[in-house]
Amino acid sequence: MSVRDLFELKGRVALITGGSRGLGLQIATGLGEMGARIAICARKPKELDEAQRALQARNIETFTVLSDLSQSEGALPLTEAVASHYGSIDILVNNAGTTWGAPAEQYPLSAWNKVMSLNATSVFALSQAVANRCFIPRRSGNIIVVASTAGLRVSFEMRTVAYSTSKAAALHLTRALANEWGRYNIRVNAICPGFFPSKMTKELLKEIEGSVIARTPLGRLGGDTDLMGAAVFLASDASRHVTGQYIAVDGGSALI
Repeated sequence: MSVRDLFELKGRVALITGGSRGLGLQIATGLGEMGARIAICARKPKELDEAQRALQARNIETFTVLSDLSQSEGALPLTEAVASHYGSIDILVNNAGTTWGAPAEQYPLSAWNKVMSLNATSVFALSQAVANRCFIPRRSGNIIVVASTAGLRVSFEMRTVAYSTSKAAALHLTRALANEWGRYNIRVNAICPGFFPSKMTKELLKEIEGSVIARTPLGRLGGDTDLMGAAVFLASDASRHVTGQYIAVDGGSALI
């Protein structure tokens, strides 16, 4: 098999949660351009429709599902919808996430539960559902968890205790699932983005963008294509002997 063939995703089905915008849409675009058939889910119909049009304009086959993964009960119907439409699922990208900012001493328990539910619990619930429906019976599968450099280190400027904790939990879940499911030839890896301009980071970056860039060795924020390569690598046979690992895509900010 040639190196080019190792990165080929033609015919594979990739489900990307939170795939209607931001990092999720960037990953969906990258996998789709390498030949994957794409399924994206999100909570807002308008954003799903816009994302589908954008992907189809690139000749990427796209199926959309309206789904709210903040409720773990949404994992099974989402899995069934995608598996029924395409016949199976080969790649699962757990990207959907949320955050909440407040000092720890004032942090509402309801906000803590909301962040932990989507960023950690839903990752397990959907991974379990897809594994049981598609991966374990076939003895093959690939899970990518979109975590964050916030799961690797905490920042003095950020007051997002639940977000950092949930992303650290997602990283440990990645390693735990990789350990348990390797016997089924299921690989589980994570991507840890640094700061990328997005709807979720827009307000925070207004305050700290300068300092973030100043302490990033490459001297810039993440861009519109910077996650694509890492996602394609982990989704493809190029990483077929890699599991339980993470790639920080952060311009080196986690080094400091």
